[in-house]
Amino acid sequence: MNITLAHGSGGVQSQELTQKVFLKHLAPFMQGSGEDAGLAHGCVGVFAMSTDSYVITPYRFRGGDIGKLCVCGSSNDVAMVGARPKYMSAGFIIEEGFSIKELESLVVSMAREIELGRLKILSADTKVVPRGSMDGIFINTTAYGEIIYENLSAQNLKVGDCIIVSGNIGTHGSMVYCERNEIGLLNTLQSDCAQLFGMLEPLFNSRVEIHALRDATRGGLASVLNEWAQASNVSISIEESKVPVLDEVRGVCEILGLEPYVLANEGVCVLSVPRAEAQRVLEILTAHSLGQNACLIGEVRADNPKRVILQNPYGTRRYLEYPQGEILPRIC
Repeated sequence: MNITLAHGSGGVQSQELTQKVFLKHLAPFMQGSGEDAGLAHGCVGVFAMSTDSYVITPYRFRGGDIGKLCVCGSSNDVAMVGARPKYMSAGFIIEEGFSIKELESLVVSMAREIELGRLKILSADTKVVPRGSMDGIFINTTAYGEIIYENLSAQNLKVGDCIIVSGNIGTHGSMVYCERNEIGLLNTLQSDCAQLFGMLEPLFNSRVEIHALRDATRGGLASVLNEWAQASNVSISIEESKVPVLDEVRGVCEILGLEPYVLANEGVCVLSVPRAEAQRVLEILTAHSLGQNACLIGEVRADNPKRVILQNPYGTRRYLEYPQGEILPRIC
């Protein structure tokens, strides 16, 4: 059975889809009780909110799918400002003719990730558009979280800070390229799609000093570092040999003629911390399964402000620029 326009009409078919697909798997996490809005109880202090729309193609990929991705992506966004993700909203835009069985599979994946993150859904919506209006399914999610570690900002970098990356870079972007082009030689390469708060919570609770934190999604590591250098009016020097990159990703980059620094990640974050805190930060990150490959890759400097400098093992240096153009469209 496939999605029809009637499933988006608000009538009987809409109710059937809601009951038999969405509430069947998401009801344990819903806070709305059938009303037009859900209530968030016990909200005190400062909260962070982030919204994003997920349009990835293919919507099912090695290491995940759009259902998992939308939960991880939005929860990670609020975690990057020091918040504990607590609530979400979800909006589904579905193309007429989309398989209901396939939709339910994506909702199951989404529910699994929501349960893993101990999240609750405050509001959800479904729209159906005519066949040919879009490509299968798009999902918009908004995450809402309570700040537990304050004052993380791209403007906080200080000269002497260490730059730390939590894991291998470029993996998600490389995987998407392989999936689209049916490259079977790299069948071990999977997306790094994951929720990062579980790894970061011990870091926040330890109260070690962190100046900036960002997940390296679209634009990858290069985009994060350039944004930080410009926002804090500093330069960032990176040692190429210390940046963790899977061999499979290097192979994809050779095919693409690209560098791993510009490719997207969905389960990797970058930190700027005082040098005195760097070892402690690494110890905490590497104690978690998602941070086992965490590395110190560079430092913040005063020379060449607003620039990112990449140093290779042979002693030469060059600028690592912002990514130009749309390298791989619809990666998230």
